[in-house]
Amino acid sequence: MGNKEEKKLDGLLNVFRYVKPYRQNFIGTIFLSVLLAIVSPLRPWLTQLTIDNYIAKGDEHHLLLFTALMLITALLNSFLQIFYASNTNLLGQNIIADLRKNLFSKLQSFNLTFFDTTPIGITITRLVSDMETIADIFTDGLLVIISDLLQLVAIIAFMFYIDWRLALISLSTVPVLIIATRVFQKNIKKSFNDVRSAVSNLNTFVQEHLTGMRIVQVFNREDEEYKKFQSINREHRTANIKSVWYYSIFFPVVELLSATAIGLIVWYGTRAILHHELQFGVVVAFIMYINLLFRPIRELADKFNTLQMGMVSSERIFKLLNLTKPIVKNGTLSADKLKGNIEFKNVWFKYNADDENSKWVLRNISFKVGVGEVVAFVGPTGAGKTSIIGLINRFYEIQKGEILIDGINIQEFDIHQLRTKIGLVQQDVFLFSDTIKNNITLYNDDISLNDVKLAATEVGANRFIERLPGTYDFNVQERGTQLSVGQRQLLAFVRAGVYKPLILFWTKLLPSLDSESEDLISKATENVSSKCTSIIIAHRLSTIRRADNIIVIDKGEIIQQGKHEQLVAEEGMYKRLYEIQLLNRNN
Repeated sequence: MGNKEEKKLDGLLNVFRYVKPYRQNFIGTIFLSVLLAIVSPLRPWLTQLTIDNYIAKGDEHHLLLFTALMLITALLNSFLQIFYASNTNLLGQNIIADLRKNLFSKLQSFNLTFFDTTPIGITITRLVSDMETIADIFTDGLLVIISDLLQLVAIIAFMFYIDWRLALISLSTVPVLIIATRVFQKNIKKSFNDVRSAVSNLNTFVQEHLTGMRIVQVFNREDEEYKKFQSINREHRTANIKSVWYYSIFFPVVELLSATAIGLIVWYGTRAILHHELQFGVVVAFIMYINLLFRPIRELADKFNTLQMGMVSSERIFKLLNLTKPIVKNGTLSADKLKGNIEFKNVWFKYNADDENSKWVLRNISFKVGVGEVVAFVGPTGAGKTSIIGLINRFYEIQKGEILIDGINIQEFDIHQLRTKIGLVQQDVFLFSDTIKNNITLYNDDISLNDVKLAATEVGANRFIERLPGTYDFNVQERGTQLSVGQRQLLAFVRAGVYKPLILFWTKLLPSLDSESEDLISKATENVSSKCTSIIIAHRLSTIRRADNIIVIDKGEIIQQGKHEQLVAEEGMYKRLYEIQLLNRNN
C-alpha cells in the first residue's frame, strides 16, 4: 500500500473513532444491513413459488396467502430501507457535527501564523464542504457498500439455489461490468479531485474579492477581476461536466449489460420451458434477480468513489486536527493578580520560523514598561512596531529571548486569562455583522447593557449611538460598513473600556478623520489609557508628546528611546521624522 493510501486509511480510521459515542446507532445500522440482505432476495423467490406452485395449478387459497406474504415482504423491505437511511444519515450528521466543532475549536487555538499563510477559502472548504463529504461516508459510502455487498452475496446464493445454470448465465456479463466499473471508478475519482480543487479555488477567490470589493472598484479593476473569475468558474464548470460525462456513459453501459443478461435469460429460459426443463416462475424470478443484482453493482463504483473522497477529506481535516506547531501553547498560571509591568529581554522574532533564510522582524529587542505608563513606538513602515503588540498578545511565538509580565514569562500564564487583561484598539477595527451591543460585549453575559452605556458615555460614543435606529440594537452589518471610520474606532474604545484591561494597545489613526471625530477619539484615548498601562503605535509624533517613553524602531532594532523633548533635542531618526511632519503640517 502506497504512502498516500495509508494516509487516506488513517484518515478513515480517525473518523471512525468519532463513532464511539454513537456505537449503538452504528451497530443498529449494521444489523439493518444484514436484515436488508436477507429480505431483499425473498421477493423474487416468493414470486417464483407463487407462479409455479399456485398460479399454474389454480390454487386460489395458497395464492392469496403468498400474495399477502409478498406484500408483507415488500412492506418490511420498505420500512427497513427507511430505518436504514434515517440511521445512516443521523450517524453521519452526528459525527460531522462533533468533527466540525472540534475543528473550529482547534482553529481558534492556532496562532496567527497559520491564518497568515493559509487562504481563508481553503479553511472554509475544510469546515464545510469536506465535512459534508465525510458525512457521505456513512450515508453513501462504507456502510452502503457493506449493505450492498451483503445483498449481492445473498442474491447470488438464492440464484444458485434456484437454478445454477441460469445463475451462471445471469453472471456472464458481470466480468464486463466489473471492467467498466473499474474504468469508471478510476476516471471519476480523478474528476472528483478536480472538482474539489476547483471548489476550493472558487471559494478562495470569491471570499477575497467580496471582502476587497472596495479596492476592486476604487481602482476600476472590475473587468480584469471578472475575467479572472470567468477563468476559475470555467475550470469549475469543466471539472463538473467531465464528471457528468463519465456518468452519462457508465450508466447506459450498465443498462445495456443488464438488458443483455435479461435477454440471455429469456432466450435460454424460453427454450428450457418449451422442452419442459424449467418452470415459468423460475425465469420470472431470475429477471427480477438481475435487476436486483445490477443495481448495487452499478452503484458500487459511485459508492467507492464517495468513500475515496471521504477518505481524502478526512485526511485533510485530520491533518489540521493533528497540527501541533501553530498552536498557542497554554500555561497554567492565573493572571488574576497581574499589575501590568511589561519587559522584553533580548527578543528575536520572525514570522516564518521554519525558514532559516527568512528575515528577522525584531532583533535583540529589550525595553520595560511600568504600571500605568504610556509608551509609544515610532518608526518607518515595516520596522516591527505592530509585531510587538502581536507578541504580547501571543498571536505569535518568539524564537529567542523572553517576554515578561510582572517578572513572569508570558508563556507560563493561562492564555485565556492573560488576554482578558489585555485590550486592543487597532486602526482597522473589525466589527461583526451584529448589533452594537453584541459587538462591544462579544456575547459576554457578565457585561450588562448599563455597563455598555456607561463605557460609551465615558468615551463619547453615546452621542452617535443614540441617534441610530434601535440605538444599541442597531446592526452594523458585515465589518461595520454602516458606520464611519471614526465611529468604528470609538466602538473599539468602548469595547476596551467594558473589559477594563490592565494593558491597552492601540494605534494612532492616520490623519483621515474629521476634526469632531478626531477630538472624540483623543478624549476616548485619554479616558481609557488613564486607567491602564498603554502601548501606542504612533504615526503622528505630535500626539505622543506626553508619553512617558518613546521608543524608535528601525529594521527591527531599537535605535532611540526617551521623552519627546529629549529625542527632539538630539540628532537621530525621531528628530528627522518630527521635522518632516512639522513641515508638512505648516504647508
